[in-house]
Amino acid sequence: MRETQVPEPNITRFLFADTRMAPVWLIARVYLGALWLLAGWGKVTEGGWIGEGAGGAVQGFAQGAIAQTTGEHPQVTQWYAGFLEGVVMPNAALFSYLVVFGEIAVGLGLIFGLFTGIAAFFGGFMNASFIFAGTAGANPLMFILAIGLMLSWRVAGYWGLDRWALPFLGVPGAPGRAFRGRRGGSQAGGATTA
Repeated sequence: MRETQVPEPNITRFLFADTRMAPVWLIARVYLGALWLLAGWGKVTEGGWIGEGAGGAVQGFAQGAIAQTTGEHPQVTQWYAGFLEGVVMPNAALFSYLVVFGEIAVGLGLIFGLFTGIAAFFGGFMNASFIFAGTAGANPLMFILAIGLMLSWRVAGYWGLDRWALPFLGVPGAPGRAFRGRRGGSQAGGATTA
């Protein structure tokens, strides 16, 4: 029979799937979560993001990014500038709320270790968006940490709420206790699948 999977090297299994690495991922997770939470909370308090004047900050951010598409070495690509101009700017108030509450949700998810892989994915997605818009700052480091947390999702939240949420809810292809038996999950002899 033909092999359908490449075996996982011991080092990657240790780094990304071994609970002994949970303390390392805890530090990375809480650090990254705090950065996101502080960024989101700062936008709540500074104005121009939510409430009256929502979208003003996003408009300014998008215009600044679009201005970086010229010159010998542009910081922003034309396709991303087109996205900002055609999609983000006309819907600046919506994107403003998405950014603020997305940053807060990612921060809380990472700090509490709840759906860590999903929170890291959306954090990395926002980091990539900010990098495409020509802002570096902490975004490259945050993106790298998000990639590590996505790869280690099985243990990154082990010292967090994922330790109980994932076994209860399950993961794609492996339903948790809350969903066992609902999808015909029984084998011969009446035993339910894990």
